[in-house]
Amino acid sequence: MTETAHQKRLIQQAQAGDPNAFTELLQLHDKQMRSLAYNLLQSATAMDDALQDAYLKAYKGLGGFRQDASFGTWLHRIVHNACIDHLKRSSRRAEVSLEAVADQADTGTAFDQRIAHNNQMQQILTTLPHDQRAALLLVDGEGYSYGQAAYVLETNAGTIASRLNRARTTVRAALETNR
Repeated sequence: MTETAHQKRLIQQAQAGDPNAFTELLQLHDKQMRSLAYNLLQSATAMDDALQDAYLKAYKGLGGFRQDASFGTWLHRIVHNACIDHLKRSSRRAEVSLEAVADQADTGTAFDQRIAHNNQMQQILTTLPHDQRAALLLVDGEGYSYGQAAYVLETNAGTIASRLNRARTTVRAALETNR
């Protein structure tokens, strides 16, 4: 996920304090971030809450972005962490879900659309531990390399490979069981 000259210019402008440049950067990556958040949280409302937190953290932390990773990868890490924080908070309190009446999120990518239209696959994904689900969504869903996924999830590539292997094995077994 390399940056274009336009994205690099936007990053420089945003780091110099241009809020419009930051907004444009977010717009370039918003569908992928929504996809990640929705697939981790399984709720449009939770997705919106986590993205709001993540985008605010990204804005505040933009000055420290050193471009040792792409902006998209850096933003994925922030969104992932915001989702994990949201999951931790929600596990400590009871929530009333309005999902039954809310519209499904527009996830944007073909992988996510296949999952969204395949109720069985969605159910299987929700049974995966969040670290395995995140690895699967980043590598198989978003096309990230093991190294990029490792950066986002703040671990090493070997751990990503292990999580991905376990996730794929679980998904395969569940699909075979439900034939």
